Amino acid sequence: MSSFSLRQTARYSTYRSTIFRPTFTPQTRQFTTSRTMSEPTTTAGQAISETARAEGGPTKGSTSAQMQSQVGKERNFEQAAQEVGSKMQNAPQSVTSEDAAYLKSREARVLGQGQPPAGSISSDAQKLAAVNEGATKQSTASGATATGTDPADQSARDRLQNFDQATQHVGSKMSQNPEQVTKEEADLLHSREQRAFGQTSKGGVASQAQSLAADNERKGTA
Repeated sequence: MSSFSLRQTARYSTYRSTIFRPTFTPQTRQFTTSRTMSEPTTTAGQAISETARAEGGPTKGSTSAQMQSQVGKERNFEQAAQEVGSKMQNAPQSVTSEDAAYLKSREARVLGQGQPPAGSISSDAQKLAAVNEGATKQSTASGATATGTDPADQSARDRLQNFDQATQHVGSKMSQNPEQVTKEEADLLHSREQRAFGQTSKGGVASQAQSLAADNERKGTA
């Protein structure tokens, strides 16, 4: 094993023992229980049904509609937390900035704020992704020093950077002003993700943006 590989392994081991202890904020602590997404949220469902009956049926903007929307956001966040959290625990070196952005977007929609609180699972994911990107850059720099920069590698890095920039721009809008996300922005993000990774991920940030943009077009808000 090369000296870099040894340093990289030690770095991940240190990171997992000192930083990666997935935690949730008080608002999202409910997701650390053993409840799975397939189990019905009986209490929430009953509360929504009772509210809807009291309002004479669910209508756009009603309390019951807002409650239903919040439940959906929480389920989406739980799904993301399970997917990325498993990756963080079992293969931390494979966690990417895309994973972190996906989780951050889902958490932001639940909490109604753009930045995840310190100590939350999406905050941990961002830190871990930064460690991984730093290790990748170090490896790339070592190779470039010895053999020169490979144009193909440079092109791949450029595509990843373009995707990251699009994710930051559109992702911020998705969390802070979701009703303003447009089809053009969603298509741009989809294109950048396709170019960066050769495919788009189901449930990823580009997929979320397209769904949100479609909803906005139907409502006439974007």
